[in-house]
This record gives sequence, structure tokens and C-alpha cells, in this order.
Amino acid sequence: MPTLPPPPARPSAPEAHRHRDIAESFGTDAERYDRTRPRYPDALVERIVAAVTGRDVLDVGCGTGIAARQFQAAGCRALGVEPDARMAGFARDTGVEVEVATFETWDAAGRTFDAVVSGQAWHWVDPVAGAVKAAEVLRPGGLLALFWHVVQLPPEVEEAFATVYERVVPDSPFGFRSERSALEVYEAGLAKTADVIREAGGFGAPERWRFDWEHFYTRDAWLDQLPTQGPLTRLPPEKLAEIQEGVGAAIDAMDGGFTMPYVTLAVTAARTP
Repeated sequence: MPTLPPPPARPSAPEAHRHRDIAESFGTDAERYDRTRPRYPDALVERIVAAVTGRDVLDVGCGTGIAARQFQAAGCRALGVEPDARMAGFARDTGVEVEVATFETWDAAGRTFDAVVSGQAWHWVDPVAGAVKAAEVLRPGGLLALFWHVVQLPPEVEEAFATVYERVVPDSPFGFRSERSALEVYEAGLAKTADVIREAGGFGAPERWRFDWEHFYTRDAWLDQLPTQGPLTRLPPEKLAEIQEGVGAAIDAMDGGFTMPYVTLAVTAARTP
């Protein structure tokens, strides 16, 4: 998940697109999602814009329009494709043009783009069909850029979350204890994504980009974001409240806040002529 260490039991990257119930659960509270989810590093947006000659950007799985608005602010014309009508509606209200569809079934109607981007969403797209579709709608020299946030919670917060989650949702398919760090898990996932792009054809050699940054969270700010996480979006209110209480107690013991180190990883590939 984007802001929790990825649980080992979650669907692997090539299979996640089969779990549409999770993918389409984020619109439960679109306003909270947009308010609390982190933005993308300006350096990432600037590097993508600098890598293409035009300014037409297609944002796959645009959600509430977080990335699309950043590209608009950078002088681009952004079109979003989003399967959840609730998320798409919120994005439209913020000034983003959005078409409701899964990327695999979306009709480009002959339109082409200078960049196809996807933030926190490409794992919900069929990896092979998605790469082929991206190649179809990209202009020669255009860029496919897929990116994710990776975090490593402070050990106290991570342990508190895992403990209370296991108690409250004992039968959940998600697990939050792993011998590998979140970064190692995501690095492996990006390597697989790059392999699929390479095998799909139509692209030059994939590149890997990395951006390190950090953000300070107060107790209330972190607990406000928790309900937007995939394993929690469909929990009954009483169970969600119990999880928030347990995590909140751990943050209270850390003087009421913590600095979260973020790594934003991207895999990119240029469309060949």
C-alpha cells in the first residue's frame, strides 16, 4: 500500500489487478483521500515534463486527481482515466478532466499523448495489457512513467499497527510482519514491472528513478490518513476506531508525532518510433 509497509500476504504486483474490490474501495471517502494522501515530489514531475516535447499527459488511475493537478500546475494538459466514479467525480470538481473506465477497456478514440503516468495505481492494471495500451496511446518519444511512494514507519508505530490489526481483524488476508523492508519489497515489484514493459515491446530500455524526502505527521494527521489505506477502507467503524486508538497510543508515546521518511520510486520507459 502507498503509505503502510506492503503486507507480505497482499496480492503480488502481477496479480493485484484481479482484486477490483480493493482497487475500487478508495472512493469510500474521496475527500479524506485527497486531503490526507501525500503529493508527489516536484522533482519527479519536473523530470517527467522535461523528458517529453509536448504537454499532453494521460493519468492512469488518477483517483482524486492529486498527480493530475500537479502536472497541470507544471503547464500540462492532463486527462485522467479512473474506474471509480466517486473518485472521478471529486477530481472533476477540482478541475481535472476525467473519463470513467479501467485503463484496459478505455477507448482512446484515436487520441495520443506525450506522457502516460500512473501514481500509486499501476498495480491495479493488468501489467501486460496496460503496457501494450500505453504504447498504443503514446506518441513516438513519449514517456511511460509509473511511480509509487514507499515508507518505513517508525518501529513503534509499525508494531502497534500490526498488533492491533491482527487482534481486530484476525482472519484478514493481509499481514504486516515481514523480514524484508518496504523498500526491498517495492524494489522487487518495480523490477518485475520493468521486465513486463521490456517484454511488451514498443519501448526503449526502462529506467529506475528514486526521490527521497520526508514529512512530519502529528498524531491526528496520521490517524486521519489511516482510513484511506486499502486494508482499512472496508472495515466497520468500530474496528477502525480500535485500530486508530492503538496506533494513536504509540504515537502519543513518541511525543505526539514522528517524521516519516519517504522514497518515491519510478520506472520509466520512452516510446520508440
